[in-house]
Amino acid sequence: MKTLFKNLTIIAMLMIVSMSYGQDKRSLNNYREPSKDGINVFEAPKDTAVNKPFEGVKVRVGGSSALQFQAIDHENAFDPDTAGEGELPLKELSSNFNLATANLDLDVQLHDGLRMHLRTYLSSRHHPEPYVKGGYLQIDNLNFIQEGTLAELMKYVTVKVGHMEVNYGDMHFRRSDNSSALYNPFVGNSILDAFTTEVAGEVYFRSNGWIAMAGLTNGKLNQAPDNPKKTSPSVVAKLGYDKQINEDLRVRITGSIYNTAQAARVYLYSGDRAGARYYLVLSEEDASASEDFRTGRFDPGFRNEVTAIMFNPFIKYKGLEFFGMYETTTGRSDSDLDSSGNQLDRNWNQILVELLYRFGNNENFYIGGRYNTASGPMVPDGDDVTIDRINVGFGAFLTKNILFKVEYVSQKYDGFGTGSVYDEGKFSGAVVESVISF
Repeated sequence: MKTLFKNLTIIAMLMIVSMSYGQDKRSLNNYREPSKDGINVFEAPKDTAVNKPFEGVKVRVGGSSALQFQAIDHENAFDPDTAGEGELPLKELSSNFNLATANLDLDVQLHDGLRMHLRTYLSSRHHPEPYVKGGYLQIDNLNFIQEGTLAELMKYVTVKVGHMEVNYGDMHFRRSDNSSALYNPFVGNSILDAFTTEVAGEVYFRSNGWIAMAGLTNGKLNQAPDNPKKTSPSVVAKLGYDKQINEDLRVRITGSIYNTAQAARVYLYSGDRAGARYYLVLSEEDASASEDFRTGRFDPGFRNEVTAIMFNPFIKYKGLEFFGMYETTTGRSDSDLDSSGNQLDRNWNQILVELLYRFGNNENFYIGGRYNTASGPMVPDGDDVTIDRINVGFGAFLTKNILFKVEYVSQKYDGFGTGSVYDEGKFSGAVVESVISF
């Protein structure tokens, strides 16, 4: 009760602050809207200036909430009548509601061309208490130094710095980030869910549809000055082209790379601390629900080195929308040894294809499907295991800020041996999700 009272007090204070700063004009410069207007926006736009001239600090308080009803069945090789040594029983699942999740967003226009973003997870699958996901400072011009400073260069350049979500690939712009699920046309994220928050700096150059980005991170999810010789900086880069060819056709294609040469712990596929969708699927009978929060997705186990490359095509013709992903990842852990005791790299590949059709002039309804597959060896010199998922879904925007989704999901695991909870594992069923984002 004490914690609840504290949280309600904080929210009430933030609401008062937001009212005092005039929430009647909620749009900010160079800002991705959290409503339907932010659909298919990737990097925050460069050339939007809705509040010039700058007339003082402006605070935008926003957030999101999401709730799912899950009706999923799962099974693996375990048979209580014939169970052999090493076979693992699963939790019993029922059709019911998942934990409601919520985010709080603070976006602040600090000066002309200077904006701050901060996201706090108020409720998430992994943590019962509120905690900060991360934030960044976005610089689109240098007028806060002196009017006109490097004005010609800053027409094309954006700088982001902070403890923030790293811009590797385009899939992270469509994924659900705890309760921020309005951009995602489906309920779950990809099987290998590339997402990490690290202290980083990114520099963008954009001109006539072309986009180039180079960034550097300190390679750590949990920040501390220890392990000085165990973790080296990580490099992230992106190159792409994004153009509205005509009124009906938009084409975007990007390639990205994320490289960590040495780390005490690589978090690229385990950096989401909020938790995954598809609650408790393929979860062991005695597993803790709070600790087993990544069910439905898969971490290939690269712990000390990784090089990941992702290509993302996006094509939208009228209401028809295609998004794709091809990802190849090479990495290792100190324990990745071959039969002779030599340390070797392992390689995993992932393919994702989405096809949607959005109906009507306002595109308030859509139907679509997604196919996602990931495969690679669990140990050096080992056979590949494969995970396949199919999603078929429907979505309806009740308003720009409210999205209702319903989908059918089917996922299968192949090649996992006895002693793995994924041995002959599979799950399938329906999930209904409602999202409010403002």
